Amino acid sequence: MSRIPTHSVEDAPAKSRPFLQNLVQSSPTGRFLNVHGQMAHSPAVLAAYTSLRAVIAEHGSFDPKVGAALTLATAATLGNGYMIAIAIRLAHMGGWAEEQIAALRTGTPTSDARIDALTDLVREAAANSGNVTDATWKAAQQAGWRDEQLTDAFAYLGLTLFTAYFLNYAQTDMDARLW
Repeated sequence: MSRIPTHSVEDAPAKSRPFLQNLVQSSPTGRFLNVHGQMAHSPAVLAAYTSLRAVIAEHGSFDPKVGAALTLATAATLGNGYMIAIAIRLAHMGGWAEEQIAALRTGTPTSDARIDALTDLVREAAANSGNVTDATWKAAQQAGWRDEQLTDAFAYLGLTLFTAYFLNYAQTDMDARLW
């Protein structure tokens, strides 16, 4: 059972309403998720979340397909079912095939060694409080990722971690429309 009320645009705190309206406009379904409705209970939480998303969209160096891979690898490592469902949906939207999505979830090879090196990096960081061995970092560099991109990968890790931890904290009810 959810711990925090799930708001609509109409009953959310006034400072949260513009953020929710933007989420509706950017959503492929025309609706925001339960997690967004719960984040709206605190304008600060919703503003932090939407700011991270906006910064990644505006300044990130990855295309949506790579971003979805990073999100799914991180979500699977963190183990929150709701966040995994969101990440799977993003992976489908990003163009990943079912067998690649399964590989991104389990940490097995995707048939793209470059992606595998990058997702191994965020997976290791997610499992170890941000710590990554030099060997993992160097493997990602040797796969062709620039330091700027390795740094950008942290933004996806951070957004996914923020969201998954909020989902755990609030005990958010799963959206039926994610499946």
